[in-house]
Amino acid sequence: MPNFIRLIIAAIILGASVTLMVFGYWGWGIPLVFVSILVAVTFFYHEKMLIAQYFLRKDNMDKAGEWLKGISNYETQLFRGQHGYYNLLIGLIESRKAPLQSEKYFKRAISLGMTMDHNIALAKLSLAGIAMAKRNKREATIYLQEAKKADKNKLLAEQIKMMKDQMGQLDRTVQQRNFRQPF
Repeated sequence: MPNFIRLIIAAIILGASVTLMVFGYWGWGIPLVFVSILVAVTFFYHEKMLIAQYFLRKDNMDKAGEWLKGISNYETQLFRGQHGYYNLLIGLIESRKAPLQSEKYFKRAISLGMTMDHNIALAKLSLAGIAMAKRNKREATIYLQEAKKADKNKLLAEQIKMMKDQMGQLDRTVQQRNFRQPF
């Protein structure tokens, strides 16, 4: 259902609830106000995205992917502020299957923008992990620094520290390989 239809439905329900309250049916009018608010909220937070986030938290990637596949064209079905979050969720699901292929979704999520800093930090931390997998230490370091700046509430501080430790181990393995090469 397109977003503008959701707003029209919410306005109709709100109008009906006000009409019911004017004619003295307060018992029906007040619950309809809450229903209209619920319908209006789905304009900003798509229900399929909310259900997919729920399944991601429960670590059920298959069901989360099914719910996200239900959004056929995210550019028309979602509020513009949700485009980045949609790509972030797709990237998180893809990172379990094919980590190197999820890079495009994380980059698109950052370019489309997200309002919460910890989500930006999560995307940049994931990009740092992908850069480390590609053995690109410089890019991984840049993404880690950006993730640390974006993580203002220190929600990902432990993961950032762990990633830095892994980068240190990456340096040691590269040095050991170079040391053991025959002349």
